[in-house]
Amino acid sequence: MSGDCENGVSRAARAALSRRDLLLAGGVTVLLGGRAQAQSSKQPFHVWVAEFRAKARARGISDQVYDHVTSGLQPDLSVYAKDGAQPEFREQLWQYLNRRISEWRLITGAAAAKDNAKLLKQLHADYGVEPDVLLGLWGMESAFGELVRDPDHMHPVFPSLAALAWGEPRRRRYWETEYLNALAIVQRGWGRPDDMLGSWAGAMGHTQWMPEVWLNLGVAYDGKGYPSPYSVADALAGSSRYLIKRGKYQRGLPWGIEVTMAGVPSKYADAKTWRTVEDWAKLGIKPAAGGRFAFTKARTRLWAPVGDEGPCFLLTQNFYAVRSYNPSMNYALAVCYLGDRVLGGEPFITPFPGGERALTLAEIQEVQRRLTQIGLDTGGVDGRVGNMTMKAVASFQRRMGVNPDGYAGLDMLAALRKGQ
Repeated sequence: MSGDCENGVSRAARAALSRRDLLLAGGVTVLLGGRAQAQSSKQPFHVWVAEFRAKARARGISDQVYDHVTSGLQPDLSVYAKDGAQPEFREQLWQYLNRRISEWRLITGAAAAKDNAKLLKQLHADYGVEPDVLLGLWGMESAFGELVRDPDHMHPVFPSLAALAWGEPRRRRYWETEYLNALAIVQRGWGRPDDMLGSWAGAMGHTQWMPEVWLNLGVAYDGKGYPSPYSVADALAGSSRYLIKRGKYQRGLPWGIEVTMAGVPSKYADAKTWRTVEDWAKLGIKPAAGGRFAFTKARTRLWAPVGDEGPCFLLTQNFYAVRSYNPSMNYALAVCYLGDRVLGGEPFITPFPGGERALTLAEIQEVQRRLTQIGLDTGGVDGRVGNMTMKAVASFQRRMGVNPDGYAGLDMLAALRKGQ
């Protein structure tokens, strides 16, 4: 979201229409990058709330619960900008990985792995999902719990879900269903409205469950009687169940392996062809780290994410199980790579074309400190590159006259040192 927007609605839009005017108008207009995008509804919000009661009753929601949730409820209008906006920063894959597999995240993840070693061992025994995958998901989704109740990232979900169910025209049925799912959670006594904090889209807890996942795949693993995404044990158990049921996770298999191949790997990396590891080996594919392949009978696909010059991977079904959590190959790779590195795994052997090493924890803190000194708010000097740090970096890049991609790299650090 651009710097001239606050809470998802531009200042210019708010100057023209007050929040109350927007609600009474029965529709909402926000400005995204200079383009008007209408979020439509056939009736004002309070009328929609009254009429939606019938759908809630049909779902088994009592009037008492419905009144409790909707009393004083106002839609969070900022969700429309967040739902419609394109990603602000377009990262190359090596940048995407560097920012997420940072020294801060590795240190935090190693501590989380140590503190939860017994839990991870029990989850592996019960579900068969490897600890590296669970740690990778946990680290990607909530920075190992750091963001679960962070007010800069998580907010009450009912204002968000109600706004989307009321006024988001493209996927209204989906958002209505998730709003009903959230009501059902309250009906069951699993959560209280004020305590159900999540992202703008309603994803909650350590591994960011949507209400539907909480209801249908949640596991009461910590023994308190009902599942909760705010419990580490429940969150990791529920996500294990998700990977198995939705992602077809296979016990005993790694997510994949980095490989090398003479010639043109991308000729075979078509994202469609499954071959056993031993059949790929017959085509000249070898483990990048040397030695022999394990799991020679496992069915895998070859992936060359940046073409023939970068790292290549043989991917098992378990990589695609991770991808079922978020339909992005880059996301799945980051999850798997983060989990490996947290548990002591080595960096990828083949470098990314044009890539560079990630800044150390101390270097990122220096970037944050220097940006703060020149009036650019990074949200703190903690070594964690979040949205505020990326925005501050992009602002400095604009001053430099370079592409504002928000990535804090070696050139950024050198420019900051030179300027002070």
